[in-house]
Amino acid sequence: MADRDAADLSQLTAALLDAARKAGATEADAVAVAGESLSVDVRGGALEHADRAAAVEIGLRVLIGGRQACVSASDRSARTIAEMAERAVAMAREAPVDDMIGLADPAELSPQRDALGLDLDDGLAAPQPEALLDLALRAEAAALAVDGVRMAESAGASAMHRRLWMAGTNGFSGGYGRSSHGISAVAITGEGTGMERDWASESRVWQDDLPAPEEIGRRAGERAVARRGARKPPTGAFPILYDERVAATLIAHLLSAVNGTAVARGASWLLGELGNPVLPAGMDLIEDPRLPRHPSSRPFDGEGLPTARRAVVSDGVLAGWTLDLATGRKLGMRSTASAVRGTSAPPSPGVSNMILTAGSASPAELIRDMGRGLVVTSMLGASINPTTGDYSRGAAGFWVENGQLAYPVNECTIAGNLRDMLMRMTPANDLPDWRTHRVPSLLVEGMTVAGQ
Repeated sequence: MADRDAADLSQLTAALLDAARKAGATEADAVAVAGESLSVDVRGGALEHADRAAAVEIGLRVLIGGRQACVSASDRSARTIAEMAERAVAMAREAPVDDMIGLADPAELSPQRDALGLDLDDGLAAPQPEALLDLALRAEAAALAVDGVRMAESAGASAMHRRLWMAGTNGFSGGYGRSSHGISAVAITGEGTGMERDWASESRVWQDDLPAPEEIGRRAGERAVARRGARKPPTGAFPILYDERVAATLIAHLLSAVNGTAVARGASWLLGELGNPVLPAGMDLIEDPRLPRHPSSRPFDGEGLPTARRAVVSDGVLAGWTLDLATGRKLGMRSTASAVRGTSAPPSPGVSNMILTAGSASPAELIRDMGRGLVVTSMLGASINPTTGDYSRGAAGFWVENGQLAYPVNECTIAGNLRDMLMRMTPANDLPDWRTHRVPSLLVEGMTVAGQ
């Protein structure tokens, strides 16, 4: 984060805290976020849409006797800041009492107040629109060059820089910047009712880490062409291989179930399972918030606590919940430094970079061994019961016969129970890099497929 930007945001949070004290708040914390982004989309070899945005948002949370309220604004004037504080205090006085809310003890706060060593901002100047246009056009051209692609539905490129500063009346004050760069493409094959589409997209914190746009466009085109002639699969109980593009969604359901908010409310299908197996033996699910150049890395959480590597699941056994200060207090546990927050809401538990243990077999070897079943490459819709773990989702992908991909499939539903599914899971060795959730392809035995 540039020194001037950091100073401006720091001054804004200091002004918010000063206004909160004057308005009568017992405790308060404040967030200031500045960001600028540029994105372009192309179609048919020409620019279709370009969007540039730049804004600063400020947020204030006040606490008075176990009551809290949050307000936010995009105006940074002294008058607005004073009005925000007065409004927040008035709202807090009418809020219900919750004895579990409150700022962190000063002794708990992170000693690191910046992102030094995490490389979260590549420091590049904002790109010119022409540079992003070139990337998008190259991705589109590569998709169209794949034999069988009828058209590119869209291709795009984007760049974003975001700076954050957070401060509290408990003495915390710190912030950092973050960059993000992305390229995407969507390709279409076939016509009318036989039309199929697929996509490819990559994003990185550092521009230098992005794949070439030609690779992304080619991947989108090849994926679309592979879906020609898709039809419904048979109905029955079959093994399902979640391709690494969608495998992280399965683990996301596990992460939702261990979130402290769901656990404290008694609305988790993993309630009472702490210390029990939830994944096959030998599998770990690790959160590492301090991976350099990774999209969700952070030196401290949304309440100023120091982040650290931790195991959510260790050797298949559920090792801990995901907690912020309030949910930790409700459950009689310490925060896992997992608070996330924006400008308009109080902190809540959330995760950063997640890594699931990879297996030893390749996806092709798992497909060979599954014999007959389904490879899922895309999903839509979801019906998940948060208290029982019953699971049902629309899916598309490829049918497997005799250990080989036989034909593409669409318009099917896959169903099971998450508790059982996760215990019957075999990971492949294709652990992706640079993702927020690094999850390899996952083979799940005995699921229900509803097709023809």
